[in-house]
Amino acid sequence: MQMSMGEVAAILGSLTGEGGRVAGGYSIDSRTVRPGDLFFAIRGPRMNGHDFVAQALERGAVGAVVEKGFLDSGLPVLSSSLILVPDTTAALQKLALVVRRKWGRRLVAITGSAGKTTTKEMTAALLSQRLSVLKSPGNLNNDYGLPLALLQLEPSHEVAVVELAMSAPGEIASLARIAEPQVGVVTNVAPVHLQFFDSVDSIAAAKRELIENLPADGTAVLNNDDERVRRFNEGFRGKVVTFGLEPGALFQAVDLRQSGEPGTSFSVLGKGIKAEFKVNLPGRHNVKNALAAIATASLFDIPVPALQDALARFQTLHQRSEVLTLAGGITILNDSYNSNPLALEMMLDTLANWPTEGRRIVVAGEMLELGPASRALHHEAGRKCVQSEVDWLLAVQGDAQYILEGALEAGLRADHGRFFSTSEEAGNYCLSLGRQGDVILVKGSRGVHLEKVIGLLQSNRELAPRNGNLESKG
Repeated sequence: MQMSMGEVAAILGSLTGEGGRVAGGYSIDSRTVRPGDLFFAIRGPRMNGHDFVAQALERGAVGAVVEKGFLDSGLPVLSSSLILVPDTTAALQKLALVVRRKWGRRLVAITGSAGKTTTKEMTAALLSQRLSVLKSPGNLNNDYGLPLALLQLEPSHEVAVVELAMSAPGEIASLARIAEPQVGVVTNVAPVHLQFFDSVDSIAAAKRELIENLPADGTAVLNNDDERVRRFNEGFRGKVVTFGLEPGALFQAVDLRQSGEPGTSFSVLGKGIKAEFKVNLPGRHNVKNALAAIATASLFDIPVPALQDALARFQTLHQRSEVLTLAGGITILNDSYNSNPLALEMMLDTLANWPTEGRRIVVAGEMLELGPASRALHHEAGRKCVQSEVDWLLAVQGDAQYILEGALEAGLRADHGRFFSTSEEAGNYCLSLGRQGDVILVKGSRGVHLEKVIGLLQSNRELAPRNGNLESKG
């Protein structure tokens, strides 16, 4: 939403010497500033945006929002281009809230331990069949990203769909107070970020903050198959819409069947709907994500044929849901963006049901931020690899050694498992291992950089793209 520097300064309780200049966009990264952007100098855990104010202005920023002590730094920056505030992060959030309220229409917020990004993308795709939709780009889902997403709102947008992430109690509540959603969607609760929580129940309480911050006339869209999420309706005064694969959900998927590769067809039974759907993603968990999107779209009166068409054409994000086929007949399930125990389990189930005459190979990276439970959770993941009839297991980095340990204890052949300290080592070994007909699942936390495994496989074997996607942690 375009605003003059003077308008922004007034909202933030400050002044500027360039009041007439109009900000056409907003940025916290000087490397990606476009001409006309307003730059916010954020103090992050690793970098201080104030060190890059001059660079942002050189790239064409109309001005910069800085903390008041910045003028004492001695840097040669024109003070007329600055808006001085006590805290730039708080200023970014305040401006986003003002823009959100000025826009004033319905907003859908989505959270969960797994699947939230794909659910966001699906929901936006379905709503876009009849409405002008703003969706939060990529992973703009935290205390910086959400405000930046909201600042992209325009009067022409009829609905917004955003994603809320957290790694500590209170973060979802803080984000919800900025976004002010009317609809809150929760996909599931699982053991993630246990480095910052003492139990899964504590994680559930943090996720529930979204529902607690909905208005009295708001709507909670809840996964009925997840016992913790199902209980989020307790004490909620608004409308509750449930989805799931088990009986009792308001929107239930039945008769799941593989429909081509990698698609899944299913029937939806629900309020005002009884229809067949297809999504070009395999696995029960992807059907749940689709159900969450369908249930949410029902609140906006999108016709069923439009929902069917949008879901059938849905394509998801790079590194989260990709199915790649090498010319030598090797299939890669590229889910290298991130991981947690629930997301890995979902992917193992998908791999186990993947139609192939070759071997099933897993490249499993360390799952980060699991705290004191990390060893046990990695060990259990190894056992699940064996239960999923994995033929080969390549474990990568740190606590992933316990994935291999658990797999070997559960019966994996000793000569069919390896541990590697780096993704490069795992990728090179995978190159020598793969043969025609194999299916290779690549999954690990972002910090393990398993995209390097994908890159090595792609650079050493001619890649034949295939129209297919695969869901994982969102």
